[in-house]
Amino acid sequence: MEKLSFKLEVFEGPLDLLLHLISKHKLDINDIEISKLLEQYLLYLDQCAEHDLELAGEFLEMAARLIYIKTLALLPAPEEEEEEKKALQGALIEYALCKKAAEALAKMYRGGDIFVRKQAQIQAESEYQRVHDASVLLAAFNNICVKRMPKPEAGPDDRFKVIVKHRMYSVTVKVIKILKQLYRDGTADMDGLYDGVTDRSERVATFLAVLELTKSGRIYISDDNTKISFIGKRKERKNSE
Repeated sequence: MEKLSFKLEVFEGPLDLLLHLISKHKLDINDIEISKLLEQYLLYLDQCAEHDLELAGEFLEMAARLIYIKTLALLPAPEEEEEEKKALQGALIEYALCKKAAEALAKMYRGGDIFVRKQAQIQAESEYQRVHDASVLLAAFNNICVKRMPKPEAGPDDRFKVIVKHRMYSVTVKVIKILKQLYRDGTADMDGLYDGVTDRSERVATFLAVLELTKSGRIYISDDNTKISFIGKRKERKNSE
């Protein structure tokens, strides 16, 4: 018989049905009355059969298991019955815990792989627990005692002074500087062009100068982007190789 996978009304499987019956009839999950549980279980299966509902194999398998446990209760040796009951009780308790965890995760689910838990309550301590060196505390105290004077608001003239004081660098000047270095040394390190350059405007002008010389065919950049030299020097090097 091929195993069917479907919901049996509101129950996902036989364990789900057993938990419902235990809760409905107020049975003790740690000391299950197999006879009463089996009676209710079979009654539910009969009701499903009356509505022409097919039963999955696992539901019928659980019914056979309950009947087997009840049969063991009629035999003189009760040890096997106790073992089977404990195995069933353990499965029910484990399933109940998993179901409870699934319900909690469903409330925290936000879509995809995202689960959001409630904000944790942090117990704040009323006393400061850290220990500091005396010099650190003294420095903090001195900083607190220093009166901080508010900075005067900048007037319109002061705002323009900042723009006027900002030094502008010409790309042409940088091009001439690079060419002089190449005429003098033959090659130049790419990183060396930026040595001592801290102003952003000057760095941009240097970069644009290298770009312009490369675009015009005056210089070429080595394969590892570390050196620059004249195009003629490159041809001489290839011929010598």
